[in-house]
Amino acid sequence: MKVAVSGKGGVGKTTLAGVMARLLADDGRKVLAIDADMDANLASAIGIPADKLSELTPLAQKTSLVEERTAAKKGTFGGMFKLNPRVDDIPDGYGVDHRGVRVLVLGGVLSGGSGCFCPENVLLKSLLSHLFVARDETVIVDMEAGLEHLSRGSTAYMDAFIVVVEPGLRSFGTARQIRQLACDLGVGSVFIVGNKIASREDRRLIEDNLREEFDILGHLSLNPKVIEADRIGASPYDLDPNIRQEVKVIIDRMEEKR
Repeated sequence: MKVAVSGKGGVGKTTLAGVMARLLADDGRKVLAIDADMDANLASAIGIPADKLSELTPLAQKTSLVEERTAAKKGTFGGMFKLNPRVDDIPDGYGVDHRGVRVLVLGGVLSGGSGCFCPENVLLKSLLSHLFVARDETVIVDMEAGLEHLSRGSTAYMDAFIVVVEPGLRSFGTARQIRQLACDLGVGSVFIVGNKIASREDRRLIEDNLREEFDILGHLSLNPKVIEADRIGASPYDLDPNIRQEVKVIIDRMEEKR
């Protein structure tokens, strides 16, 4: 299974991606969890202890790796460099393992603007394409809303593209923008997961606004345990059985639609 999770900042996509990765690992699957968000928090959502987080340097910041694989100096723009760098050994050579999940942090380019054509982005896009196309394990990618790391072609191998929304019109607008970006990249189906649901009215607001445009996989409750997990740097998976059950329902529905 290859799954990408996206949504506007603060909507809860990282929580969903982290709990989903842990549940799939519990099911006996070999799981790669990829943090492709500039605000990298997926490792914490999976439950990696603080003393191991220092081992997760974003790949885009590994100067020697970028320069070795692309044959170009990191941070340069418009120069000559390899467009198909070797990436097949990166998943096994970098990252941290935790409870059956291997976590990689891609990082991003901190200057030069969105979608820059530079060695770092070429390496990251090549890696993500390799993970979707050539690897046989389950891949969960925590994407930022801009989808800069995705490239057209690799998305044909994606089983699910999930946009997390909260009950609010701004979140719905972001979901529609993400869907357009995903369609431009050739993504077939885009699913919705509602988060921070505190009432039937919250659920109804999401379904009334989005069900004609998206397939809705399920909803996650507004949960104080998620807030507590963020406060102490733990995974919601380890604090609350309710969120595990809610995400399990989402996974089951997603697999029914594959």
